[in-house]
Amino acid sequence: MTAPILLSAGGTGGHIFPARALAAELSSRGHQVALVTDRRGADFKGALDGIDVHVVSAETVSGRGFVGRLRGLTTVAVGVFDAHRLLRRIRPAGVVGFGGYASLPAALAATHLGLPTLIHEQNAVLGRANRLLVRRVDGIATSFSDTAGLPPRIRAHVEHTGNPVRSAVAELSNSRFSTPKADGPFSLLVFGGSQGAAIFGEVVPQALAMLPATLRQRLRVVQQCRETHLDSVRRVYADANISAHLATFFDDMPSHIAAAQLVIARAGASTIAELTVAGRPAILVPYPFSADHHQKANADAVEAAQGGWVVPQSAFTPEMLAARLETFLRIGECLARAARSARLMGKPDATARLADFAERLMDENLPVRGPTRFTEIAA
Repeated sequence: MTAPILLSAGGTGGHIFPARALAAELSSRGHQVALVTDRRGADFKGALDGIDVHVVSAETVSGRGFVGRLRGLTTVAVGVFDAHRLLRRIRPAGVVGFGGYASLPAALAATHLGLPTLIHEQNAVLGRANRLLVRRVDGIATSFSDTAGLPPRIRAHVEHTGNPVRSAVAELSNSRFSTPKADGPFSLLVFGGSQGAAIFGEVVPQALAMLPATLRQRLRVVQQCRETHLDSVRRVYADANISAHLATFFDDMPSHIAAAQLVIARAGASTIAELTVAGRPAILVPYPFSADHHQKANADAVEAAQGGWVVPQSAFTPEMLAARLETFLRIGECLARAARSARLMGKPDATARLADFAERLMDENLPVRGPTRFTEIAA
């Protein structure tokens, strides 16, 4: 296949990072790869090294009032026009969309031009942009075995590939989980979102300080904190004689996940993919304002698989967390069971599965579906 494969992704890490993983896999197979995104996505400079990046106009069209939706639709329409010109120029073998409104222009243009088009859904609920595409595309790849919002009639086009993760995380699928011993150290990892979750900086230190001194001495805490919380959290841990490593961002997150015996985190798609691939048990506190409550759906899927425990933010209190942690510190085997279940849910080969799916759809012998071909369109 000599024509490039075009990836299309919204401008957040949750969309860009799976696209980057697929780009690396396709490149290793000898394919040319390019990415279409918006200006936010183009700002992920370090993550996109070696990939041709094209920027189109895109804006959300939901939840903003009539004027906001109208402006969003106008911006997307301009983006579709730009994407048409881009596709006519680079003539890709097909398009893989990763959701987010910035993925719409290229995917819509591809379906209009009759190009093979695949979309990937990271969450357990079909995203709003993907809903606009799901009946138009040739294939739908999902991260979860059950994804809410998929129309029954298109089930034949759905393949459960899992959600691509970084190679450093995929390698954790073979890492051993260290079951906590009754008198041994206990490694706790706490993180949430790109800047950390404010609720974790408020609740977790208080909860750990409530534990008996003999249990506090066993704790080895690695916690992502917001800049404004660093000093106060550090003081609480110091006063409670708790060993803690705090930062606003961790470059070596895979190594921290590998060492963790329990994780406290939000329930974004990338977080769930990484924890299940690594096989690490987690207390999941879904962000309550996520679109269509997709973080709650993600977390519920993990709990249903017995790989972790869901705690609504409204119930996430120091008292509740202290009681839960005391149980885990005293009965480590319950964490070992959850770790095994989480690992069974993970898909360390998700990137390869998605690449296989894309190659099947974009085989050079695949006929053009739509009424138009590049040769029929004036450049």
